This record gives sequence, C-alpha cells and structure tokens, in this order.
Amino acid sequence: MRRLFPVTDQTVTDQTVTRETLIRETVAHETVTGPAGEGGAAPGAREGGPDGHERSPDGREWSLDEIADAYAYPEPRPGEPVPWLRANMVSTLDGAAQHDGRSQPISNATDMRVFGTLRALADVVIVGAETVRQEQYRPARARAEFARRREAAGQGAAPAIAIVSASLDLDFSLPLFTSPLVPTLILTGAAAAPDRVAAAEKSGARVVTAGDGVGVDPARAVRALADLGHTRLLTEGGPRLLGQLVAAGVLDELCLTVSPTLTAGGAQRIAGGPAIAVPRRFALVSLLEEDGFLYSRYARV
Repeated sequence: MRRLFPVTDQTVTDQTVTRETLIRETVAHETVTGPAGEGGAAPGAREGGPDGHERSPDGREWSLDEIADAYAYPEPRPGEPVPWLRANMVSTLDGAAQHDGRSQPISNATDMRVFGTLRALADVVIVGAETVRQEQYRPARARAEFARRREAAGQGAAPAIAIVSASLDLDFSLPLFTSPLVPTLILTGAAAAPDRVAAAEKSGARVVTAGDGVGVDPARAVRALADLGHTRLLTEGGPRLLGQLVAAGVLDELCLTVSPTLTAGGAQRIAGGPAIAVPRRFALVSLLEEDGFLYSRYARV
C-alpha cells in the first residue's frame, strides 16, 4: 500500500482526529509511519501482501488497530455529541457502483477488509431497503479484534443495522430480524402502513419515525439516530439513499474505493436521484493505492 496524499515529510505517531483535523490533513505535511515511530507503514493502508493483508515496507503486517486509527471518527468537543455521517462506496473507472446489481464483483479483499473496519467503528450502519434485498444483508457481527476499542468508546458488541424503507416491504424471517446481536432499526415515515409496522415490530425490529409522510427525511433520520445515542454513523448506500443524503446536505465524509475496472452498461453511480442545484465541495483527506485500487477519504468543507 502506498500513501499518495497527503504529501508528507514528518513522522506523527499519535494524532487525535477531530472535525477540524479532518480538513487540515488535506494541507498538512504529515506522515504516519507506524505505531510509536517504529518505521512501519502508514496505519490507513489496506491489504497489500500476497496473502491479501497490508504490509509495511519492511514486510510487517499492519494490525487492524492501525487501520482503525486511520479511519477513526472525529472526536466531538465536550458537550457536543454531534453525529458524523460517513459513506463507504466503491466505483469502477467508468462510474459504475455495481455490476449485475451487486458491488462485490468490482470490489476486492482489501476493500472488504476496510469495509469491515468501518463497520466496526460505527454505532449504526444505515442502508436502503433495496440494497438489503440485493446484497442479502445479514446482521453485523461482533469481532474480537475490535471488542476493546468498542468497549472503550462506550459501544455495544456490534453496530445496529438501520434500514431506510417507506413501504417496509421486507422479509422479516431473515436473520437480519430474527437473530441480530443488536435489534435492527427501520427508519420510515409517519404514514407507513400500520400492518407493515406491526409486522416489523413483531419480528423484533425497532421502527423509528423519521418523516411526516410515507418517506424518510434524511435530516430527521440523522437526528433520530443521534437521539438514540448513535453519533458514529455509516451508510453503505445504495445509490438512491446516498443521493438523498447528499441532496439533504447531511453527509460529512465519503470513503470511496476506485476499482481499476470498466463495466460499461447502465449501472448506477454511487449517488442517484435528481441533481442538486449547486455541487457540494468536499476536501481530500487521504489517498492510498494498492494493486491499482485507490482508497480515498473526502470530508465536507
């Protein structure tokens, strides 16, 4: 794994990430070369060795803790439990977010390892109902590698999955509802069909109202999750949901993997829906490369 940005000339060993430093990193001349200055690789790199794991220049495999440090959520200022919403998406060189309706064919082992790390850092994973169906979502699992970190952050064993759905047209017999470690949340509107709400609640899911009509208001959804104590928010799409979050101005960060593949066809982009009036500007925080894949982080300016 190579760090392409920021361009660096100084070793930093233990940096606290704040909302401000996420932006400052775009111009700072810093580099992280391993824990306690041991000369390893930057702890944001993803998998890179022949066995699919990150390697430093001296051959040392990067730990999951180092990766998690590189992707840590901003630390809120005291008395300010403001939610931070990041998205994690993958795109081909020609802009496709999926192939044959799924993201897996354009991903790789490195991308999936970072995917797992981002999940392990989150309080809740927000996902659209169509993506739940297409990607055959299962409950988030507890991972021993992150148990200590989550306990120190006051988090439970695993993040909750929060499904955004107007119709609640979901199969409540799936493990996502019958056997999650943390009850699955369903974000919907106040006008959702009462029989579907009842079916969801009977399955063990918690229905959260986040809109006055049938659909969900993205800003209200973020506030509702924060009211439940979830401030480290992660969305995995799909494209329609991400487009709604972008249009509502509630997205704080984008972690985008650019896959060195071309698919042609009419696949969706990472964000769909109507165009917004003025493009929203994000600042590049970091850019990593391995085997032709680019791993980028952008934060809202």
